[in-house]
Amino acid sequence: MKSTVSSQVLARFPDYIRGVVIASSIDNRGENTQLLELLRQEEQKATQDASMQDIKNHPRIANWRQAYLKFGSNPNKFYPSVESLCRRARRGDQLPYINTAVALFNYFSLKYVVPCGADDLSAANGDLSLILAKGDEPFTPFNATTTEYPDPGEVIYYDGSAVMCRRWNWRQGDQTKLTENTTDIVINIDCLPPVTMDEAAALTAGLADLVGQFCRAEVRHALLNRDRNEADI
Repeated sequence: MKSTVSSQVLARFPDYIRGVVIASSIDNRGENTQLLELLRQEEQKATQDASMQDIKNHPRIANWRQAYLKFGSNPNKFYPSVESLCRRARRGDQLPYINTAVALFNYFSLKYVVPCGADDLSAANGDLSLILAKGDEPFTPFNATTTEYPDPGEVIYYDGSAVMCRRWNWRQGDQTKLTENTTDIVINIDCLPPVTMDEAAALTAGLADLVGQFCRAEVRHALLNRDRNEADI
């Protein structure tokens, strides 16, 4: 199985970098009190962070809003995942501890203001590709049973049979959601400028270390960009 970023996506967004963390034999059961405290600390910081008050112009959120506009999605209607997360934290909402892996990428996304998401590899049906949609790829929203379809030209995460995430990182599909019984995962970190290649590499290595620590997992990681657009997972 491979993780790929299509040449069409990279042609439109040549500075895009995807950090990929692959973890095997994770322990995703129960609640880790140390991780929960880290998550709560980041939520509290967001309520006091002046840069979150003008959230649309935060440099790590404005970049995603611009990207959404570029592929034809209205970011005022469909928030990039990192914006949704920061908005919730800014108003004092506490994120539920769904399971350790989810809590971990939510914490990481809040701390560094970058989009993160994860998928259960056992539920995927083929190579995992970030592509421009044709419009006929089926998508079942998270915790739903209905089927919908992306807009043509929309950036989607696709396994060859179903959309795993719409609008790049807006909403995950139900097929590959993480549960407490999930054992093998891939976590993606989406990076656009002002995030540099060096920072993307440091973020990816840092998240890999955290997954190893909190999920007691075997972990590998890779970077995908215009020079290397695929990696074995």
